[in-house]
Amino acid sequence: MAPSPVVARTRAELAAARGGDTVSFVPTMGALHDGHVQLLKHARPLGETLVASIFVNPTQFAPGEDFEDYPRTFDADLERCAEAGVDVVFAPTVGVMYPSGLVDTVTVDPGPLGSILEGGARPTHFRGVLTVVAKLLGLVRPDVAVFGEKDYQQLTLIRQMARELALGVEVVGCPTVREADGLALSSRNRYLTADERQTAVALSAALRAGAAAAPGGPEAVLAAAHAVIDPADVDLDYLVLTDPELGPAVPGEEARLLVAARVGKPRLLDNIGLTLGKN
Repeated sequence: MAPSPVVARTRAELAAARGGDTVSFVPTMGALHDGHVQLLKHARPLGETLVASIFVNPTQFAPGEDFEDYPRTFDADLERCAEAGVDVVFAPTVGVMYPSGLVDTVTVDPGPLGSILEGGARPTHFRGVLTVVAKLLGLVRPDVAVFGEKDYQQLTLIRQMARELALGVEVVGCPTVREADGLALSSRNRYLTADERQTAVALSAALRAGAAAAPGGPEAVLAAAHAVIDPADVDLDYLVLTDPELGPAVPGEEARLLVAARVGKPRLLDNIGLTLGKN
């Protein structure tokens, strides 16, 4: 059996457990699945000490979203962390992370990139995400931080924040982990009924269809992707084609196809990288 990681609950405990080695870091909100384990294993060789955080961050949930219902499975999460070779689990309370309270705290403005796509649907979301990530990076002080590509806009914004605020951390993206049928792993997949689970695979199928049509150029990509999604079954929020930095896609260049949709109660995200033809 793999040794259990050290659990740090306070800033002082984290500082003591972290040590002075090079550190790789994976922040999570818990409810760990195979996708998280892959992130942790990706990060394991990138530092002498591997730190994971487990913290359900209230400031990235808008009123009426699923903060209270978000799955919390701490004991099982510790087992997954041990499986992946985590040395330290930082599991703070809200008070530790927000000592001035949730209203009076300093926040990070995500800028224009935070107001599109997910930011358009959830206007306060990325302010909360960047604020908590900045706090975690300041507390853990990692050399490398690993994030999943499934939340591609989040990854892009965190990279931008680390670069523009000179945080001194390398932000690494890890490819999306999928079920055998192509559905991207997500903690929210557990909310899907059996029928909704079958419907949800249309999102990854649409992305694959779009990628296959990439030699035909942007219009062909979007047409092929839209053709796969039945609006009677999937409440589509957006299906867009961008460049890798979420700007306008350019024919003949690398691009990103991103989708967000509600299937039943859960709101699911996915994306795929592709190379556009010049047509």
